[in-house]
Amino acid sequence: MTQVQLLNVNINNLAMSDLLDNLQSGGLVVTPNVDHLMKLQRDPDFYGVYQEAEYRVCDSKILMYVSRFLGTPIQEKISGSDLFPAFYNYYRNDKSIKIFLLGAEDGIAEIARRKINSKVGRNIIIDTYSPPFGFEKDEQECQKILKLIDSSDATVLAIGVGAPKQEMWIAKHRKHLHKVKIFLAIGATINFEAGNIKRSPQWMSEVGLEWLYRLLSEPRRLWKRYLMDAVPFLYIVCKQRFQLYKNPWSKVKSNQANMISVFRGFKRM
Repeated sequence: MTQVQLLNVNINNLAMSDLLDNLQSGGLVVTPNVDHLMKLQRDPDFYGVYQEAEYRVCDSKILMYVSRFLGTPIQEKISGSDLFPAFYNYYRNDKSIKIFLLGAEDGIAEIARRKINSKVGRNIIIDTYSPPFGFEKDEQECQKILKLIDSSDATVLAIGVGAPKQEMWIAKHRKHLHKVKIFLAIGATINFEAGNIKRSPQWMSEVGLEWLYRLLSEPRRLWKRYLMDAVPFLYIVCKQRFQLYKNPWSKVKSNQANMISVFRGFKRM
């Protein structure tokens, strides 16, 4: 499986069809975009989760343009909102695929469940749950969710609670979900499937303007994500182009090792 390095992430250079076929063997899929890449420069825990993911696929047309600028083009954009419907259609006749939807506001996941099951022609979405705000910090709530997923006999968990929360929740709890083989971090996809939030027109997605559509639709929530990180992102991409970029977490590890060496030197004195 070929990979393309964008900053401190190795993105799997896969076509959608190859990814869907490979998922028969299971694994965690994360979908890096500009927002994720900027978070990965600041959050070592999120970076650690990314290192553990079996699949890291390009969520953004912008990242495809960047990969061409860097001389290592990515062949296809596979956003979470494209992957999820492709996934349930690809496995519509595979009765071993049973999906649990975790995320969205109360009642939204149930609407998505009914619509998807109607399209597929069977109960491929077997259960849903909309967790309360801050659930990831509440151990009792997390245990409740784990029991719900386990008792549903789901073999796929699709979670849409935003990054990095969804990826980090999976990383922390996947070892307790013995029946689940496939983990999909899908962001706002549950809302798209329910129809309460509209996706951008196809032409905007194709030219890389989906971010603008979402910004205009939800300016209060998304302005910081899309506007504040734009210039820093372009700056560090240029650093990679001219071989000046360094993974911030490699530097942290090096600094920690140096501090330990200095401390040991003081102890010997």
